[in-house]
Amino acid sequence: MFDLVYPSIPAPLYPRPSSDRPGKQPVPQGEMLPLIEPNGLVYGQAPRMWCHSEEGSKFLHPVVHLHLVDRFGKLYLQKRSMRKHLLPGHWDTAVGGHISYGEQVMESLYREAGEELGLTTFNPVYLGAYPFFTGRDSEWVIMFAAVGHPDLHPDNAEVSEGKWWSFEEIADATGKGILTPNLESEFARIKDQLLALL
Repeated sequence: MFDLVYPSIPAPLYPRPSSDRPGKQPVPQGEMLPLIEPNGLVYGQAPRMWCHSEEGSKFLHPVVHLHLVDRFGKLYLQKRSMRKHLLPGHWDTAVGGHISYGEQVMESLYREAGEELGLTTFNPVYLGAYPFFTGRDSEWVIMFAAVGHPDLHPDNAEVSEGKWWSFEEIADATGKGILTPNLESEFARIKDQLLALL
């Protein structure tokens, strides 16, 4: 299992003052994300918007993904709201979100599942973690799966709809601009692990 190790005092704020940006330490604003080493050590914190900027994209921050698979071998996917800044209207992992500064991995996983799908009761299985780079983002993706066919209530601000997909349907949609690139690469990585849970 992967978890975060926070310092005993609040981690330094980023971006740090530099010769290009002299001055005082920045003031926290908006959602703050932990900046981490691949082993989970938290060495800093930064606003989410900065983490997704050109400068901030060099700094690794953690996210959680939850894959829901039922006993019939179908995977639940969410369609990203058209209001989303990144990849609106694309099908994506059932649950995905940033870990906020101060949160542990499991806290974030249950919070995101509750916010996005109204899902509060499930038994997550840890699948692993890996770095994912988009050119504007550097994420440490922590993956989980849960088996079942729960009654889901997608939040319309986050998710426009949800649907259970067969593995064959996902394979057919791959490379056609229907699924997010992250989902396509992650599904290929964990498909066998998901099947092993059935």
